[in-house]
Amino acid sequence: MVLPRAARTQRRTRIQEEKEERILEAALEVFSLHGYRGATVDQIAEVAGMSKPNLLYYFRTKEAMHRALITRVLDTWLDPLRELDALGNPVAEIRSYIRRKLEMARDFPRESRLFANEILQGAPNIEDELKGPLKALVDEKAAVIRSWAKAGKIAKCDPYHLIFSIWSTTQHYADFDVQVRAVLGQDNAGDGRFEDAARFLEQLFITGLEVKDPAS
Repeated sequence: MVLPRAARTQRRTRIQEEKEERILEAALEVFSLHGYRGATVDQIAEVAGMSKPNLLYYFRTKEAMHRALITRVLDTWLDPLRELDALGNPVAEIRSYIRRKLEMARDFPRESRLFANEILQGAPNIEDELKGPLKALVDEKAAVIRSWAKAGKIAKCDPYHLIFSIWSTTQHYADFDVQVRAVLGQDNAGDGRFEDAARFLEQLFITGLEVKDPAS
């Protein structure tokens, strides 16, 4: 985990913690709007309402702020997958996973864009996490999905591509939000679009995973 400079002292005060969060909130706003390359420390300091020297006391570089944010986002992004329960009902578990991913797209659009930008740039700050903890978690849940199919609870499928497909279809509503709202039009572009998306994606994935009667 990446720690801000001030966090490396023996004791952190409440004021230090509040300033670190203020800086990271400002950095998230700037990075999500301008990307890593387009963002500057001066912009982040301005949004945070702090002087540049004061900001740099907590985070020495732009990279340190970005790394702290992206590590936090990746951990949050994986929470719904961690909750996929091998002992649960497969259809209910997958339906819940789809809905939680859509809720995150609705509630954390800036974080989603930050993560997407990191991936598009080759994941320079989280490549080790992708190849390590993320891969291990996906391998674990892929084995769960494969076991459901083997037990005849869902149709046989490639579990990795199922997970990838859920990621891409749900995060679309955050990363391409402007396009989604433009195409849906004013009457259909309210928060209800996420519920509409949830119902559609549930139907799409759950129907595809239904076990077909061999006689039909």
